[in-house]
Amino acid sequence: MARGGQGLARVAVVVRAGAAPLWWCGVFAAGVGVLAPGLTGRRIGVSAGAALFIVALAVTGWRGRRRFTELGRGAVRAGKHDVLQDRAVTVRVWRRGHRWWLLLAFLAALGSAFAVPAAGGMLLAGCGAGLWWKAAWLGRRERDDDALLWVRVDWLDRRGGRPAGQAVKAYRSTGVAAGDAAPGGARRRTAALV
Repeated sequence: MARGGQGLARVAVVVRAGAAPLWWCGVFAAGVGVLAPGLTGRRIGVSAGAALFIVALAVTGWRGRRRFTELGRGAVRAGKHDVLQDRAVTVRVWRRGHRWWLLLAFLAALGSAFAVPAAGGMLLAGCGAGLWWKAAWLGRRERDDDALLWVRVDWLDRRGGRPAGQAVKAYRSTGVAAGDAAPGGARRRTAALV
């Protein structure tokens, strides 16, 4: 980057990037899993899957909130030479970097259906729902603080692209109008021209 600027990615977008693939892989694996009776039977499999869904949602949604809060509290304003990464680019980079893990998780969820029908798929779907919940929580914080949180792209490249991992030393912040993603990382809705 010119003049000491950094490439910055939205924290909420990085958190949200894995939600849709995990959710849809989980839903598909659970749907296929219900078709096989498995070793435990469908009723036990679906009951176990429902419990795993709730546990995965809670753990994924709550894990790391203290670290996000600490980094957000210490965020400094982004400089004028910093480059804000588009939402689509952030999502694409995260998914490309995690595609093999997503594939392995999907195959494991499908394979587990022969033992406990639907449970593995519901676990994956719970992880996806938990990421959406965490992104929504981040969005509420961003609206309350009237500032969007950003993380340096080069820090995301280390240790699996975790936006609150040990490689991340601090966040940057901008006003809520910056970038092409709304608070929480969703696509920014534009008003129709009249």
